[in-house]
Amino acid sequence: MAASGTRARGLLPVTLTAIGVVYGDIGTSPLYALRECFYGSHAVPATHENVLGVLSLIVYSLVLVISIKYIAIVMRADNQGEGGILALTALLPARYRNGGGWSVLLLMGIFGASLLYGDGMITPAITVLGAIEGLTVATPLFEPYVVPVTVVILVGVFGIQRYGTDRVGRLFGPVMVLWFVVIALLGVASLRHQPVVLTAFDPRHAVTFFRTHGWHGFAVLGAVFLVVTGGEALYADMGHFGKKPIRVAWFAIVLPALLLNYFGQGALLIGDPEAAHQPFFRLAPSWALLPLVALATAAAIIASQALISGAFSLTQQAIQLGYSPRLDIEHTSHHEMGQVYVPQVNWALMVSTIVIVVGFGSSTALAAAYGIAVTMTMVVTAVLLHVVATEKWGWPPAAAFAITGVFLTIDLAFFGANALKIAHGGWLPLVIGGCLFTLMTTWKTGRQIVAARLTARALPMSDFIARVEQSHPVRVSGTAVFMTAQPHGTPPALAHNLRYNKVLHESVVRLMVTTRPVPSVPKDEQITIHHLGYGVSDVLVQYGFMEEPDVPSALARAHEQGLAVDRDDVIYFLGRETLIVTEGSGMATWRERLFVLMTRNAVRATSYFKLPPERVVELGVQVEI
Repeated sequence: MAASGTRARGLLPVTLTAIGVVYGDIGTSPLYALRECFYGSHAVPATHENVLGVLSLIVYSLVLVISIKYIAIVMRADNQGEGGILALTALLPARYRNGGGWSVLLLMGIFGASLLYGDGMITPAITVLGAIEGLTVATPLFEPYVVPVTVVILVGVFGIQRYGTDRVGRLFGPVMVLWFVVIALLGVASLRHQPVVLTAFDPRHAVTFFRTHGWHGFAVLGAVFLVVTGGEALYADMGHFGKKPIRVAWFAIVLPALLLNYFGQGALLIGDPEAAHQPFFRLAPSWALLPLVALATAAAIIASQALISGAFSLTQQAIQLGYSPRLDIEHTSHHEMGQVYVPQVNWALMVSTIVIVVGFGSSTALAAAYGIAVTMTMVVTAVLLHVVATEKWGWPPAAAFAITGVFLTIDLAFFGANALKIAHGGWLPLVIGGCLFTLMTTWKTGRQIVAARLTARALPMSDFIARVEQSHPVRVSGTAVFMTAQPHGTPPALAHNLRYNKVLHESVVRLMVTTRPVPSVPKDEQITIHHLGYGVSDVLVQYGFMEEPDVPSALARAHEQGLAVDRDDVIYFLGRETLIVTEGSGMATWRERLFVLMTRNAVRATSYFKLPPERVVELGVQVEI
């Protein structure tokens, strides 16, 4: 799907747009990554040997983690062109995703997805803070205004989300191309004074660094990891652009620009170790400092936009896969299906991000919180990738272990280094991830319990048809659509209508909407119709996790396929459950109360399924959980 779109629009323009959206996060890492190695909580002195050692670690982190792991291999694990942790989880064989319990792999995938929300809160905070802090290089007088200015910018970033990125997104590519050209030129201008930094391509400098510093050198990996934090975002955005534009952008522009800038910062530190507090902005001549701060701020906003949009897409997938209550989802583009806006998520992210900025106060303090969430997600990705490689792709286990084992070793090393920062702020994304993991698993489990309760007491459809045959109820004109989430049994509203009112519509449709673990379902496979007799039909409508349900539209297509529907006289019957918390019936009492609260705040089915409100009848039913 993405590949055909790339061919239609041309490789160059799609690559340009991909640079703006996909590489905003990793592209702004030079603002703070190298600085944290020599000025952060686990910094080492900016000596000649240390600079070459850290640069060597940065080079091979970018090559091994981004170029080989994500660009070359992980991007092969696409679900009909879509990427990301939930798309990868959906690729797992059915035995890991279905059944009565939770498999370890499924739980890992959900936890990885939960951690990405923490990343979506911290990334805007650290990137915008890092950009605005460049003002303090010009004069310390700006220091008291860094946090207030950052908050104002973030309010503006979140405030414009409801307008979508369809138009603004066209500017992202050119701005980020300019950003990469500028940081590359800054790097070249600096490294020509100390060309010795290019010897960092020799991995022996990294080995010597670890041999010299031991445990402290391992701790520095937590700061080195900041150069690859955009890897998961790169994978998640694959569905919007396709593999080729992302790969071309990386090897042609992004990777060379990043390496040149890091080498330039290293050259600056070798000549002036005192520049460690702001090596990126010290690369610029005094006349270019304020324009560079402005460009860095624009790049930081774009990086923030990519993570915020990613959170919206992740939420849409979570709703469709049954891990989140229904929320308002607004499409902001007539051209791109994946461009969505979720108001509840947007304002929650805004409040959380502002609290984080005010609470931490600087990008250096935030760097301790940054990284732990992404490293854990990368570990999960490596584990899930191994399962997909062996069971979906048919790789020999030994070959899969040889490849994913290397990735897992690197990811675990980065995770161990970041784990040292838990007490200094690394706890924040873990708390955020843990809370969202609890919400997602509580919702999924609660819906399973409700479905089991309703199915257990539902009248089998075969018995219902037998009653129709025996009682010959009065038939009234029109079509009645009884929506249900249970694959077995008669919807309570339909059974009660026959039992107490002794009347049925001329056409009765039992309709169920489900989500398959694929991004989209072909139109000719979406609708399945079974005629049960006596004007009663069973209709199954299937969507992918990147699609938005539209029941009236699906019903119209079902009519074209032979379903007897009076399109001018349709009434929709929905069941509305009243949940009663009972002890020892399924979940812990506190989780049952949480599930009830989530249910009450979910978007009504009428809006979610695009039903005309004037044609909807809701019937209540009590369910103990």
